[in-house]
Amino acid sequence: MKIGIFDSGIGGLSVLYEAMQLLPHEQFIYYADEKHVPYGEKTREEIIGYVDEIIQFMIDHNCKAIVIACNTATSAAVALMRKKYDIPIIGMEPAVKKAVDLYGNQKVLVCATPITVKGKKMLDLVERVDKDHLVDLVALPKLVRFAEKQEFNSDEVLAYLKEALSKFDFKEYGSLVLGCTHFNYFKDSFHQLLPHVHLLDGNRGTINYLMKNIELENLESSVEYYYSAKRVSGEELKRIERYLERLKNMKDIGI
Repeated sequence: MKIGIFDSGIGGLSVLYEAMQLLPHEQFIYYADEKHVPYGEKTREEIIGYVDEIIQFMIDHNCKAIVIACNTATSAAVALMRKKYDIPIIGMEPAVKKAVDLYGNQKVLVCATPITVKGKKMLDLVERVDKDHLVDLVALPKLVRFAEKQEFNSDEVLAYLKEALSKFDFKEYGSLVLGCTHFNYFKDSFHQLLPHVHLLDGNRGTINYLMKNIELENLESSVEYYYSAKRVSGEELKRIERYLERLKNMKDIGI
């Protein structure tokens, strides 16, 4: 049986990349809901409908577990989906606790989409782990659209980040949590602007949790890619490969 991983677009490929490193003998389906990206600009009700449809697709395609590789979709829908479906459904959780535990002597900035920043799941997480009131939140909605256009460190991207982060005094911050899987493609841009700040994401923690909730198999590794239920091939597959190559290159240089 397969492991399903999905996102509103290509952000969740960073979660798939982590899964392929840690689970080399599993088979995957990756589903990018390109018809509806970005989720961060949709209503909660719309997102719940999209997620429900995708999970049913994954079940119909023989998945034994499903990873919602999207913080926005997790915030909006994971609790409802776990009640509805009798299959392990793993959501994303921003690495806020890890940031507080590792760098809690300094402030922590969490970057995410507007729905994630305002969502009850995020606010409950911060309340639970931020005992010293060190965590701040900021929404960076434009980064999702930049990522979908494969525009990662252009002058426009850097100008957007500088403006969005200008109100924070980064001498006070020790870490920056990437609370959207699309944001992982911009690690080099964040590092360029904030070289002394530690960057954290929730990808490894998500896959570690997945591993605890599935029976591992010894299969020949494979991935099937879908854009909104349509099997990917040709130029679309080449596009996906470029994103995966970018993730690999950033890992190779230690970002």
